[in-house]
Amino acid sequence: MLNFGRDNTGKIAKWWRNIDRQILFLFIFLLFLGLFFSFSSTTSVISEKMNKQTYFFFVKHLIFVFISLFLIFLISIQDKERLIKILTYLFFISIFLLFLTLFFGIEIKGSRRWINLEPFPRFQPVELLKPLFVIFIAKIIVLNEQVYIYRRYFYSFLVLLLIIIILVNQPDLGQSLLLTLSWITMIFVSGFNMLVLSILAVVFIIMLALLIFFLPEKFGYVVLRIKTFLDPKSGDSFQSQKALEAIKQGGLTGQGMGEGILKDKVPEAHTDYIIAVISEEFGAIFVLFIVLIFLFIGYRVLNKIFSGNNDFIKLALVGLVSILIIQTFIHIGVNSRLFPTTGMTLPFLSYGGSSLIGSSVIAGIILNFTRKDFSRNY
Repeated sequence: MLNFGRDNTGKIAKWWRNIDRQILFLFIFLLFLGLFFSFSSTTSVISEKMNKQTYFFFVKHLIFVFISLFLIFLISIQDKERLIKILTYLFFISIFLLFLTLFFGIEIKGSRRWINLEPFPRFQPVELLKPLFVIFIAKIIVLNEQVYIYRRYFYSFLVLLLIIIILVNQPDLGQSLLLTLSWITMIFVSGFNMLVLSILAVVFIIMLALLIFFLPEKFGYVVLRIKTFLDPKSGDSFQSQKALEAIKQGGLTGQGMGEGILKDKVPEAHTDYIIAVISEEFGAIFVLFIVLIFLFIGYRVLNKIFSGNNDFIKLALVGLVSILIIQTFIHIGVNSRLFPTTGMTLPFLSYGGSSLIGSSVIAGIILNFTRKDFSRNY
């Protein structure tokens, strides 16, 4: 725990001197931007349809924004060696919680992705698992140097496979795809042979096809979503179609704050389709501005990677940034009907406590690992 005395004041001052303030301010800006969009996209829906107080979702989002800010500060100020040990222990806890969803998870729309541990609110364990997965995989690949490199890759693949097995049984193929792509990014930048990587990609696709073929009752929805994506008339494409129409109606400059209608037609507009709401009310130019923020964060982190000499820190940063960037583009792709529906939120901007907590953990670790003293070996 933090002791707010003279020593702690000095620690905070040191943190402020060493932190990358541009990345910090961008994360804070994204959090408050998400709060603003939560106010814009939820008040009318709740007051008219959900029999709640007008600002119910907004107040909850506000609480989680302050929790997220506290987590970002708490994680980023920690000593790196101590933080890495804590995150490793938390990884095993998150695996256990993810496993519990298969038996005690709350089923919503046919998926058991959430768990309710009283007195805490409903939580989606995979959101916490994502940054911890990156840290653990980086430790396997880099820190076990006495083990043959391809054996380390194999061990990391087994960890990924365990998580994927749990996720596909929820089912949650969107998060499975995100974690797989992040793992591929990490092993690629660590120097993995491209031919072997291509073979693994083919094997993964074949395994997915076999799962869909032999377990249609569990994974048939994947085929249905792909069919609906290719031919909107073959299935229920109401949400994705309305999202695309909202983006078109928004044009370059948008309809104006509060003038969008997508939030009144699609129940998940403030979570899965938040970028369509933003595009409808504020225009494609504002969406481009948001994308540029994420890309600039990635650029700043890559600059730190190139200037550092700690392989573990560098590989972990690659994985964390890949999660943010890939998830952002998947979310935008789904909203613009470039990809089938995945239920993927937009980091920092979508409504949802689990999503905000997971994003803040990623932000805190990135800020911790990009401090000026990040090149030390741990």
